[in-house]
Amino acid sequence: MWLTWRAATERALYGEEGFYLRERPSGHFRTSVGASAAFAEAVLALLTEVDSELGAPDPLDLVDIGSGEGVLVGRVLAAAGPDLRDRLRVTCVDLSARPAGLPEQVEWSRTLPTSITGLAIANEWLDNIPLDVAEQTSGGPRLVMVNTRTGEERLGGPLRPADREWLDRWWPLHHVGTRAEIGRPRDDAWASVLVRLARGRAIAVDYAHPVDNRPLCGTLTGYRDGSVVTPIPDGTCDITAHVALDACAEAGRRAGAISTTLSTQRNVLRTLGLTGTRPPVDLAHTDPRAYVRALSRAAEEAELIDPAGLGGFGWLSQSR
Repeated sequence: MWLTWRAATERALYGEEGFYLRERPSGHFRTSVGASAAFAEAVLALLTEVDSELGAPDPLDLVDIGSGEGVLVGRVLAAAGPDLRDRLRVTCVDLSARPAGLPEQVEWSRTLPTSITGLAIANEWLDNIPLDVAEQTSGGPRLVMVNTRTGEERLGGPLRPADREWLDRWWPLHHVGTRAEIGRPRDDAWASVLVRLARGRAIAVDYAHPVDNRPLCGTLTGYRDGSVVTPIPDGTCDITAHVALDACAEAGRRAGAISTTLSTQRNVLRTLGLTGTRPPVDLAHTDPRAYVRALSRAAEEAELIDPAGLGGFGWLSQSR
């Protein structure tokens, strides 16, 4: 069956027996949440900042969008102080079934809350919002069609006006054969978060690229069992593409954001105290167990802030 990449990905990931309705992310790729509890501690620090800025509201929302197995909110709840924990209203938003063992305090929902006062965080959510792929031809950009069984591609028709407008603004194609991933669905998804943010902060963390350095052939990728595979939209693998976070930021501003920051995970987490600094060797002689714990923690932090890995993720933070 030949479909656009957006339709094919939607079916492969979220349709009946889709990949994300059957599989848990940890079985196929490594995320910051799974790499270290230090990531949840950083989110807790941000949540504490937001709580202070808002004057300690009751309830204070923590919304984890694309929450997978709920590990992030579980760790935040475990580490939060009693006063904060008692005021927290925690919502995990995910299309998969509620995982076993999640604290009863956590609400599991397929849809976003209608109103959020607090912190909404979307860690590697936007990259799984399906989108169309365009290729430049001598007659202008055309949609790329894909065979859902084999991954074979062929060119389809011209772009819809709204998609052409997005492409011209955010990912212009100047040479025949170059490709772009049309991020308008991601913009809309992110705007849907901002319009629900009554007060507080919304954060998106994802693979990203800026308008002045888009990849010439796109970033469409498949993952299965921890390995990169050909992105065939048959439901057997994750299908992802990097995010134009700068375009999402503009969509967020149109949706009401009054403050916007674009940064990297490395810069944000270092600001929050994650440095990856190894403990002094002398500690190995005076307290070997403490040295091993500190060394393990340093290695985890180093992975989270590695600019060639997780530290290179883009961080979009917007407030209302």
